[in-house]
Amino acid sequence: MSEKPRVIGLDVGDKRIGVAISDPLRITAAGLETIERKNMATDVQKVADICKRHGAVEIVIGLPLNADDSEGQQCAKVQSFGKKLARATGLPIIYEDEWLSTISAIRTLTVQKVKTGHNRALVDRQAAAIILQRYLDGGDQSPIA
Repeated sequence: MSEKPRVIGLDVGDKRIGVAISDPLRITAAGLETIERKNMATDVQKVADICKRHGAVEIVIGLPLNADDSEGQQCAKVQSFGKKLARATGLPIIYEDEWLSTISAIRTLTVQKVKTGHNRALVDRQAAAIILQRYLDGGDQSPIA
């Protein structure tokens, strides 16, 4: 377990979960890994293991709101995952609007001259880092379980 508490950030999709982690001082976020989705129980357990391994004290999950800030079907799926993860870890879940995080991730990687077309796992990991960074920079920091 790390000396200082860290925050885990997630970009939860239907095929993959991008995972990011904060630095010990909770100033910056970095992509950590990408989980290929299997089933709900396995996916929740993999994220719970990551949280335990890194000494996470909270989890930030990107919430895919619609352009008008309404919640659609994908939001319900992400919130269902969040509720199961909260039960499995006992950690608070914070939802952060993930608006344009994937597009921002692709742009960031493109500027770094990284090809993203066939590397969706890298894009998902970068999107998780963007979501987590928004939270660390002062997004709504109230837990929602």
